[in-house]
Amino acid sequence: METSDRLLVIDDEQGIREGCRRVLEPEGYRVETAGNLAEARERLAAETFGLVLLDVMLPDGRGIELLEEIRRRDADTVVAIITGYATVELAVEAIQQGAYDFLSKPFNGDVLLLAVRQGLERRRLAIDARRVHEVERQSAELGRAREELERLDRFKSDFMLTVAHELRSPVSAAQSLLRTLLHGLAGDLNDRQRDMLRRMEARNAELLELVNDLLSLAASKTYEPDRPLAEVPLSEVLKPVVARACEEAQAKGVEFTYRGEENAGVVRGTAEGLAMIFGNLIGNAVKYTPAGGRVEVEAGGDSRTTRVRVVDTGIGIPAEDLERLGEEFFRAGNAKASAIVGSGLGLSIVRHNLSRFGGEMDIQSQVGRGTTVTVSLPQAGPAPS
Repeated sequence: METSDRLLVIDDEQGIREGCRRVLEPEGYRVETAGNLAEARERLAAETFGLVLLDVMLPDGRGIELLEEIRRRDADTVVAIITGYATVELAVEAIQQGAYDFLSKPFNGDVLLLAVRQGLERRRLAIDARRVHEVERQSAELGRAREELERLDRFKSDFMLTVAHELRSPVSAAQSLLRTLLHGLAGDLNDRQRDMLRRMEARNAELLELVNDLLSLAASKTYEPDRPLAEVPLSEVLKPVVARACEEAQAKGVEFTYRGEENAGVVRGTAEGLAMIFGNLIGNAVKYTPAGGRVEVEAGGDSRTTRVRVVDTGIGIPAEDLERLGEEFFRAGNAKASAIVGSGLGLSIVRHNLSRFGGEMDIQSQVGRGTTVTVSLPQAGPAPS
């Protein structure tokens, strides 16, 4: 039974107590009674009541003494004073101390029911108002927390952008010098020197890839959101991405196919953001597919949605890691265990840009058998013929 349905009648007249019970119980209320302060305190200690009908004068003291105790036990309990004509002043005093209303003896059943219903409605409204206030307070706190997180995220993005920009020039310069040495343009090298330079060049390339990924991620959070969306023919974005991936696949001995360029459609976005999306997805497919494997890229869709599907026969992704893909710097366990270098930022960049363009991504994968990534983007132009 709800607390609001439990009532306590405190009055020294048995007729009043039993009369209240006879009127209220048929209406679905559970009624407890007490004839003095001591009994009232026992009832109040045993359970919580939605409404208390309280006589002003009791054999062992003034009923008003219970007001503070009732409020301390449950601030939402409504108290209605029962009083005789000679004690109206005491009833007014009780209302000043927190009682809701008073009933003058004698009163009939209709008056009693009206007072109880109005009192319990007041209780309900007070509880609802407090809940609304609490929701508003929590909402305000969440708003402040969100603003702080956004501020910290902007600070992190600005920091990444600054650091990456500062690192890119010296890292690129070092890479250029290492390649100059490896090509023998600065003099002949013995085998040991050449091997050491190759290892240095490979490590430097990893660092340069990380710097470039940091720049892309920072751009997707800072520059990209400020760029207006436009209608972009997806084939214009896919052509250079696919050409680059095809060269990398051939160098690894991976079969690469691309179908559906004429059905790529027109989507709303930015060329740079779309290039980040598909550069990362297609690049990952080639990167994580060993020699002898296969990568397929297919574009298509209908009048409402353009879909690009990237299928590979690479190392796959463990099921337990699928939900975390897209977290910054997260890499699947088997990817980290392999000799393949990665920053764990690629899918973060993809998700940031997809969110802005209203796109979705579905990833299906099996370890050792490969991965299928399907990107869906709303069509912005007429359906392809």
